[in-house]
Amino acid sequence: MSSDGSAQQLDRDRDEEGRARNARPRDGLGRPLPHGAPGIERLPEGVVRTPEVTLTEAQRLLDAGMPFHAHEILEDAWKSSDEEHRMLWKGLAQLAVGATHAARGNRTGAFSLLQRGAGNIEAYRQDPPYGIDVAGLLGWARAEAAELEHGLGQLSTPRLRLTPGDATADTGCR
Repeated sequence: MSSDGSAQQLDRDRDEEGRARNARPRDGLGRPLPHGAPGIERLPEGVVRTPEVTLTEAQRLLDAGMPFHAHEILEDAWKSSDEEHRMLWKGLAQLAVGATHAARGNRTGAFSLLQRGAGNIEAYRQDPPYGIDVAGLLGWARAEAAELEHGLGQLSTPRLRLTPGDATADTGCR
């Protein structure tokens, strides 16, 4: 409110379509930083990638400790996916958000998103597309959720794809 009692229009960051978008830089876990602070480069939204590129890039970001940014890649796949695989991509994005919440110290949010993500990928367990290690991810999400529920442990990094001959293939983590 200005000194004369009238409401002032606050300038908000907006995208090309006029939707409100926070243009502040972000840290590795997606938290907004002050304007002008160095941060992690924001990923463009709405990019359509092949499943191979999506999984490779999301895994790179997960391995780098940037699950929020991996979630953005997986969310693009979810939003551009065909109906058959939409819940798979949504579930993978939710698992990445669960990892984000855990890294930020939000155990309740992490537990909830890991459970929800696991529920959404469960239907793909029998015939997983794109080489995704659905069984391993289910084991990872449920084990991590149980640890979070009991206040134990540090979240491990999920493995999105099964690597032939990998000794950790049955756990879904590294």
